[in-house]
This record gives sequence, C-alpha cells and structure tokens, in this order.
Amino acid sequence: MATPAAGSTVPPAKLALPACDLPLSKPQAARKKSWARRTDQDTSQTWRGGYQLTFLLLNVWLGGEFYLWVRQYETGAAQIAWTRPAGVEGWLPIAGLMNLRYWLLSGRVAAIHPAAMFLLLTFLSMAFLLRKAFCGWLCPVGTISEWLWRAGQRLFGRNFRPPRWVDIPLRGLKYLLLGFFVWAVSGMTAEGLESFLHSPYGMIADVKMLNFFRFMGTTAAGVIAGLAAASLFIPNFWCRYLCPYGALLGITSLASPLRVRRNPPACIDCAKCARACPALLPVDRLISVKSAECTGCMLCVAVCPAENALAMEWPKSITRNRKAGRMPGWAVAAALAGLFIGITGFAKLSGHWNSPIPDAVYRQLVPHANQAQHPMPER
Repeated sequence: MATPAAGSTVPPAKLALPACDLPLSKPQAARKKSWARRTDQDTSQTWRGGYQLTFLLLNVWLGGEFYLWVRQYETGAAQIAWTRPAGVEGWLPIAGLMNLRYWLLSGRVAAIHPAAMFLLLTFLSMAFLLRKAFCGWLCPVGTISEWLWRAGQRLFGRNFRPPRWVDIPLRGLKYLLLGFFVWAVSGMTAEGLESFLHSPYGMIADVKMLNFFRFMGTTAAGVIAGLAAASLFIPNFWCRYLCPYGALLGITSLASPLRVRRNPPACIDCAKCARACPALLPVDRLISVKSAECTGCMLCVAVCPAENALAMEWPKSITRNRKAGRMPGWAVAAALAGLFIGITGFAKLSGHWNSPIPDAVYRQLVPHANQAQHPMPER
C-alpha cells in the first residue's frame, strides 16, 4: 500500500468510526479516553428473568384455581373442594384503592377484599424503595409486553419510537386514567365505601373480572389484540401509555432515593445503555435517572461495558460511600422478595387476607355474577 506523500492529509471520509447505532458527536469521536472494561459478572437479568417467569406462573396458577373455585358454584357442586385464592385480588387495583381510602378514613381494614389493599401497599412500597420494580420484575402484563417487544426486535430488526410530539401526549393518558380513578374514590365517604364493598357487585368483583376474560366480546378482544400488536413495535406500549397502575407506581417512585446513576469520568459515551432502555430514556446523557418511566429493570446497567460507569445506587447522603451504596441484581431481588413475603405474610397472620363471605352468599351470587349491577357510590 502506498504511503501518503509528505505534507498530505488523510481525507476525513477515510476515518473509521466505531460500530454504533447512534452517531457520536465530533468531540466524542475525536476524544481518546482511557477506560477499564468491567470485571464483574452482572447477574441482574438472570435474577429478573427468573422473577418474571415465577410471578407469571404464580398468576396462572392463581387464575386456574380461582376458575375452578368459581365453576363449583356455577355447577351447583354439593361440596366445595377448591378454596378461593385471595391472591387474585392483585387484579383488583380499584378495590385496593378503595380499601386503602377506607383504612385511612376509619382506621379499620375493610373485611371485603383486604388482600387487594395489602398487595397495593406491597407494590407501592417496592416503588418507593426500588423504583418501579414491580413493573420491570414482577408484573405479568409487563413480562408479556417485554416478550412481545423482544419478538418485534427479532422480527423487524429493531423497535420504534414515536416522535416526541406524539409520545409525550400519549404518555399523559395513563395519568388521566389514574386521575379519574383517584377522583372517583377520593370523594367517597367511609360509609359509602363500606356499602359499596358489601354490595353484591362489590363482593364478587373478582368473579366479574374473571368473567370479563371468559366471555370477552369482539370489541374487547380486538382492543387487546391491537395493544399486543403495538407492543411488537413500541416497547411496553400498554405500560408506557395506558396503565394507570404503572402511573401510580411511577409517581411514587419519584420519591425513591435509589436510582440508576452514571459516573461521567468512567463513562465512554458508547450509548449502549440508552439503546437498551425499554423506557426509551437517554441514560447516556443523564447523571441520575429520575424519570417516573424507569422500571428499575437494570438493563442499562447490565449492558454497560465500562468499569464503575453505571450502577443502581443509593445517594451518598445515605451511604457516604459510592461503592457501598450500589444495589446489584441479587440485592434488588432479595429486597423484592422481602417486601412481598413480609407484607403479605403480615396480612395473613393478622387475619386480613381472606374475605369472610359465607358459602351461602357465594352460592347465591356467583352463578348470577353477570347480573350484579354496579351500585351508585355515596359521596
């Protein structure tokens, strides 16, 4: 190969840029920065994947047991062999919100659907301490959504992000839905809440929820299919734009001192963290990820190649030492398990888990669940 003549310059077009989906700016491209490759083995995604699958299977098991319990009453079985799993009340967030309101007003735990309130408190505690980790680690809808957008990546080679003028208003929809539910519940008195929960509709709200999926209409099925299809292209479409539960947890997570934090001196500006983020956050341009959209999934931390550049951390004001304040994947997993087992275990031991509804009432109401009318709440 011929060498350039003296005084000649190599054309800029011949300079090779690193293989990267996002182009580097000129200062970044020109800068040569010494860095150390990570020596630790990140296990956060192994832990998270295990939790996602376990919690999904748990919900499938609860749903199957609940279905068999309902069928006993629908078929008029003489003896009830299956018991009602109170864990299905995790699918009744409005009942949980109503029970929380009743508890704050009266100082008493509501007798009907108490597990819904304790599960809501569990997930709110997770959001306060561990970001929106329920969404990223435990929620079965979030798990299925993640499987869908990953399938979309394989099918189309990439996912897509709507322009900001579309994305930001759409993200506001979930907060509008949350605001409506909070407004509806916050105006109810303790007496009105108790009356609603003890109404035929309130007592078998879980059965009506099951029947919605069992006897789904064409319109509802089309909407769910459309949401699933959208998730192939846009990561976590339902969670990002429409889930009011995620909106509540996101607002709570804003108070969390635990955050993904970037160490600029160690960062090599490869932008792998931003490309990996399913919430589409610009992690590579932030010092601390404060967004309510962060699910604490730690995908950005897992893909970071530089030593000490990115970590899930408590602030120095709490730990006084950056390294001591880091939360590896196993620590987040342990904290999630501790909160879940601790709060639900307390509810069970204190007698605030199962609804004390007599068998005779279930025999009367369950076979005619679709006829139960929503009572007008007292405000």
